[in-house]
Amino acid sequence: MTGAALLAALDALADLRITVFRAFPYLYDGSGEAGRAYERDYLTAYANSPGALIAGAFAGDRLVGAATAAPMADHAAEFAAPFRACGMDIGQIYYFGESVLLPEWRGRGIGHAFFDRREAKARELGFAMTSFCAVIRSPDHPARPAGYAPLDPFWRARGYAPVEGLIGHFDWKDLGDDAESRHPMQFWVKRLMA
Repeated sequence: MTGAALLAALDALADLRITVFRAFPYLYDGSGEAGRAYERDYLTAYANSPGALIAGAFAGDRLVGAATAAPMADHAAEFAAPFRACGMDIGQIYYFGESVLLPEWRGRGIGHAFFDRREAKARELGFAMTSFCAVIRSPDHPARPAGYAPLDPFWRARGYAPVEGLIGHFDWKDLGDDAESRHPMQFWVKRLMA
């Protein structure tokens, strides 16, 4: 989705992000018009980035999944800061903002398709690496559902690895909390072959 199609889909994308990120491990409370406005503003940055990609998965005309990516240099400074602190050139990084998919659509290859499209775009644009971040939650977190399985094996099978010390910190309000709190996020990186 780009241009007018992207702008027309902002509310659906915002609602999808809020819905998926309410679940563990994010536990994001993006409720109300303030949450939706934040999401629209966040997603509009992709509309303004010439190298951005937003891929959508649809069931008919219903958006059931989406994945975003853009040059790291086009993201907010707090995303690039950990890379700069580690001496990495952000001009060589194509950043995957998120990959969100409603639970009933998982296990059908859509997640792989999202990664395939974003990695292809990164190669097309000449980036040396791709990256994303994942929230760090304690294994004994009280909201962790029984049988929860992290996506680490999926990411590793695609060639991604967490980089020691490459940690960002982002603020959001957890479900049930009265105010925002700071959350550590681990960045994962994949070096692309020429």
